[in-house]
Amino acid sequence: MNRLRLIVGLGNPGAEHLRTRHNAGFWFVDSLAQREGVRFGIESKLHAETAKISLGGESLLLLKPITFMNKSGIAIASALRYYKIEPDEMLVAHDDLDLPPGAARFKFDGGHGGQNGLRDTFAHLGHGRFHRLRIGIGHPGHKDRVTSWVLGRPGSNDEQAILGSIGNAIDVLPLTVAGNFNEAMKRLHTGREPGMGNGE
Repeated sequence: MNRLRLIVGLGNPGAEHLRTRHNAGFWFVDSLAQREGVRFGIESKLHAETAKISLGGESLLLLKPITFMNKSGIAIASALRYYKIEPDEMLVAHDDLDLPPGAARFKFDGGHGGQNGLRDTFAHLGHGRFHRLRIGIGHPGHKDRVTSWVLGRPGSNDEQAILGSIGNAIDVLPLTVAGNFNEAMKRLHTGREPGMGNGE
C-alpha cells in the first residue's frame, strides 16, 4: 500500500459554516495544521487552501477545497493532477452520519454513503479507491432532518466528542503516512469508546 502524500478535509467555506457538523473534515486538517504550526494559504489554481507539513520525516500536502461541499471533486482532481499524486496516496476526512460523535474510522474504497463531497469526488475520479477518515457526527433520527442537522452546530458535548475523535485520529496518523494502515486502523478502531470522555 502506498504511503500518504495528500490529506483532504471536506467542508463548506465561510465563517457561517465554520463550526457546523458538515465541516468535521475541515476541523481535522485545521487541527493537524495547528498541531504542526503551519497556516493555510489560498492556491487559486487548485480551487483550495493548502498547507505543507512534515510527519514522520515525510512531507504531506493538506488541502481544503474553497468550492462548496458538493463541488469538492474539482479541487481534489486538480491537486492530484498538479502534484502527480495517485488517488490511493490520498486520505479524505469527512463527516459521517452513520457513526456517533466521538467515533472515527479509517476506510479504503467503498461507496460514498450519500456524502456530497465524496459523491462529487467519485464523479471526478470515476471511482472511490482512496483512503477516508470517517468522523462521526451522529444522525438526527429521520432523513428529513439530515440537511439541517449537518448544517447545524453540534452541542458542546458532541463538539468535544468530535474533537476528541479527531485528536485520536491525528495521534495514529504517522502510521498511515508510513503506509501502515492496518496498524493505524487497529489502534483507532479499538481505542477509547465513543462518549467515554478522556477523564479530564
